[in-house]
Amino acid sequence: VQLVESGGGLVQSGGSLRLSCAASGITLDHYAIAWFRQGPGKEREGVSCISGYDGSTYYTDSVEGRFTISRDNAKNTVYLQMNSLKPEDTAVYSCAVVRISPYYSASEAMMLSFDFWGQGTQVTVSS
Repeated sequence: VQLVESGGGLVQSGGSLRLSCAASGITLDHYAIAWFRQGPGKEREGVSCISGYDGSTYYTDSVEGRFTISRDNAKNTVYLQMNSLKPEDTAVYSCAVVRISPYYSASEAMMLSFDFWGQGTQVTVSS
């Protein structure tokens, strides 16, 4: 299984970025796919998650209304559209997957231990 993130970079406060997580070796239909981030001196936090089964989504409070997670099953890729970026969004963003049953929502999946992780992509937001 391989997860490859891309799309990070340097952006000014208020700007936008779109992160991509391309998966190989698995079919995302049977997984929950989440984005995590770890800022300098901070613990890793779950940012957003989407269910491969029903497309249900989860967002942590600090990004609700600014970030949008989506998936393209044909490309086996998940995206994180990040708008209205703030300096506190600066972090290494990583995607991860965990196999779930059809009964798990994206919110419930965030409580699980994720099986596979990407290498991460740096997002830096300047003020």
